[in-house]
Amino acid sequence: MQVLIVEDDAALGLFLEKGLKLEGHEVERVEDGEAALERLQEATPDLLVLDLSLPKRDGVEVLEQMAGRFGNTAVLVLTGRGMVEERVNCLNLGADDFLLKPFSFHELTARCRALLRRRERFADPVIRHGDVALNRMERKVTRRGRTVDLTAKEFALLEYLMQRRERCCSRAELLTSVWQMTEDAGTNVVDVYVNYLRKKMSSSSEESGGHAVIETVRGEGYRMSSMLKKMPGRAQVYNVGSSRAEA
Repeated sequence: MQVLIVEDDAALGLFLEKGLKLEGHEVERVEDGEAALERLQEATPDLLVLDLSLPKRDGVEVLEQMAGRFGNTAVLVLTGRGMVEERVNCLNLGADDFLLKPFSFHELTARCRALLRRRERFADPVIRHGDVALNRMERKVTRRGRTVDLTAKEFALLEYLMQRRERCCSRAELLTSVWQMTEDAGTNVVDVYVNYLRKKMSSSSEESGGHAVIETVRGEGYRMSSMLKKMPGRAQVYNVGSSRAEA
């Protein structure tokens, strides 16, 4: 799962980051509330681990700004404050669980797993961007009218880009997150698979000079095309198949 840690204690934040990565999660870490809100605007994590005592904007302000806007993100609040009124306030603002400092890392990971299981039962499995919809549960991508097979790796790449559809993803980021390779692996597999997806999901209008599903940002990487937001269309189903060996 995607986890965002917001903790201004550098030692504790690094400890949490390393521990959750060892648990198999994709983890980002910031050290103040303002940076947290900026990251939430760019991508929606599955889980937010939020300290209350933060510089610039504290955890309560982050929760207030999140209210009603990031419904698919579970929030685990970390705090050294034991006041019941404060915990009640945070829960009313949308926090899902509390953990008082000092805490056991094993308890934190158990609570994270419980929150994610709870969210998965009720979360919408479909991610949408313009006329493209990706169903993570059924492993299908829909777009206007025709059916095309996607390999599991093509699906994983598209899923990653759609989850971060408001920002550009660098080749290095895609290589480490989708293929679990190092940034200096010396391979063009990202570019190859982006081209696979473009061809499979293209339409005749795109081939005639229209807008591809994935656009290149020169010198930065790839992102979902901003023009797709203006292109609602009929349902098109892409099944995840295994017609090509994966890299």
